[in-house]
Parts: sequence; structure tokens; C-alpha cells
Amino acid sequence: MHARRAARVAEALRQELAELIGYEMTDPRVAGVTVTRVAVSRDLRRADVRVEAPGGEAGREAALRALKGARHWLRREVAGRLRIWRIPEFHFQADSDRRKTQAQPAERANLSGSE
Repeated sequence: MHARRAARVAEALRQELAELIGYEMTDPRVAGVTVTRVAVSRDLRRADVRVEAPGGEAGREAALRALKGARHWLRREVAGRLRIWRIPEFHFQADSDRRKTQAQPAERANLSGSE
């Protein structure tokens, strides 16, 4: 599969998952969850979905458990909305890259203030 097609499919999945999680799931553990990134495999069998959740570590773990439990429902809903041959299996992960990039300016400020 071409890289452009994989990027288009990943973006379409991100948009649909964000809408489903944000507006159609009623589980309170996923309130405020943001889908930050989706990466699909070349054969479209797997999608790694990065999410951010409020509430610290406990809120993040609860949201990931809720999303893992709802992954089959999410896949079925996405299949009804997108017209692609294969809907990938969703694997949800906390988006640790954003936490690192948000922490870096604070760390730089601490380093520059200590000199």
C-alpha cells in the first residue's frame, strides 16, 4: 500500500474514532479522551491509536481499559461509516510523546534558572 493511502486511512480513522469516543460513547471513563494519533500497518490489519485522557495516571488507565473493552463496538461503528475494504483492529495506547514534549519546556526553564 502506498504511504499516502495509509496516511489518508489513518486520518479518517482518527476523525471517526474521535467523534465516536467524544460524542457517542456513554462510559464516564472516556469523558475528555482525545485521540491524538493513529498509525496503521501496511496491510491495514492493525491500527495503533494514541489517546490522551484527563485525570492523571489513574484516569489514563481507566480510559484505556474502557477503550479496550469497547474496541469491537468501535470497529463495527467505524466499518459502517468508512468505505474501505478492511477495518483494522484497534490497539489503544497512552500518548506519552505529548507528555514528554510538554515537560521539556518546564525542564529547560528549571535548567536555565539553576545557572
